[in-house]
Amino acid sequence: MLRDWPLPQPDGDDDKESRGRVLVVGGEVAIPGAVVLAGIAALRAGAGKLQIATCRSIAPTVGVAVPEALALGLDENANGTIAESAAVSLKSLIEGTDAILIGPGMRMSDDSNSFVGRLLPECAGYSIVLDAGALGLLKSSRNSLEPFGGNAVITPHAGEMAKILGIDEKKIETDPGEASIDAARSLGAVVVLKGSNTFIATPDGDLYRYESGDVGLATSGSGDTLAGIITGLLARGSDPLHAALWGVFLHGTAGNVLAKRMGRIGYLARELLDEIPALMNDV
Repeated sequence: MLRDWPLPQPDGDDDKESRGRVLVVGGEVAIPGAVVLAGIAALRAGAGKLQIATCRSIAPTVGVAVPEALALGLDENANGTIAESAAVSLKSLIEGTDAILIGPGMRMSDDSNSFVGRLLPECAGYSIVLDAGALGLLKSSRNSLEPFGGNAVITPHAGEMAKILGIDEKKIETDPGEASIDAARSLGAVVVLKGSNTFIATPDGDLYRYESGDVGLATSGSGDTLAGIITGLLARGSDPLHAALWGVFLHGTAGNVLAKRMGRIGYLARELLDEIPALMNDV
């Protein structure tokens, strides 16, 4: 199916601007690495330019870890999370961006909900991916993604999906496909429900399942890499469903490559990143 629906390919004389600009927004003082993984994943997926916005005290460290990125420090509060007021300062970075990822390295909290609630209206009109802590807002504000006109992707695991829908996690695990469709329809977004089988649902009720992933992908930072890959593909010009399907495939196949080389468990999320370019070229 993916061979019949190839990714956009750059022309030989295209520059980095034509391959798309990604903005990753997230991180907390205690979790600086997630935005690093997500940002590098977006570049490995082929995006041309990367900007990372995170807490001011960790921004220099993030900038050194990802020298290819512009790293912007945002005001932070006493809890070590991005301050709500920082959303306004992102306007200049958002302008000209092709795809925005919000949430890696953020935990679901009132602080995160306040910041994301202020930031989303500034992002209207752009392709967007919500992950991790950014998903908490959707429980109380189900219409938050309406301004994006379906040009949004969310990447929850079962526990996060249960919180979004306000139901027991066991119900999600019993029928993940139906839960994915319910969330996609009610939120107006493509849903990537991560798990041993990953389900991808659209607001129109289409449902896809990826069942070739392995247990090694259940490791810290793996979700950040998936969200970054999807965002990078959006920046290159893929639509949300296209980016989600390719992103899930590339992420899962990278895990399978590492499982054969290193063993089914024990490889790191950062090691997935180097596999992505070759996989895109091989398909």
